[in-house]
Amino acid sequence: MERETQYSEFEEKTVTVNRCAKVVKGGRRFSLSALVVVGNRNGKIGVGTGKAKESAEAVRKASESARRNLVEISLHEGTIPHEVMVKFGATRMLLMPAAPGTGVIACAAARAVLELAGVHNILTKAFGSSNPHTVVHACIEGLTVQRNKKQFAALRGGVEV
Repeated sequence: MERETQYSEFEEKTVTVNRCAKVVKGGRRFSLSALVVVGNRNGKIGVGTGKAKESAEAVRKASESARRNLVEISLHEGTIPHEVMVKFGATRMLLMPAAPGTGVIACAAARAVLELAGVHNILTKAFGSSNPHTVVHACIEGLTVQRNKKQFAALRGGVEV
């Protein structure tokens, strides 16, 4: 019970559940894998995968994994600070800041990550593989490499303009 109260601020979204069949002498044995994104809609986001014989158990395992892998991202007035192109596996993803009122223009897998991270206005484009696992990881990679004005100023050794 104490774990649930600790994580109550986070929402979770199941991005995909994949069924795999193993053929044995008596028939088919099914196993499931789940990809879950967890976020607080205020700059914290995590992704996790879980495998089990039942979907509910796979989602639970994925959710726990996502809560263990939380990362903090930089946001600037409901969007990202600057444009970035990232590569994860066979997926390349372009993330661009957008004007207020634009909304989240993204595929389903990237949309889950961006909404739970708290991004309200963004333009994205995924090139190459559209596999949900690589799209989600590329999106998180793109969000974590973002730097705000204070971080750039600290890198240059100067003061913020």
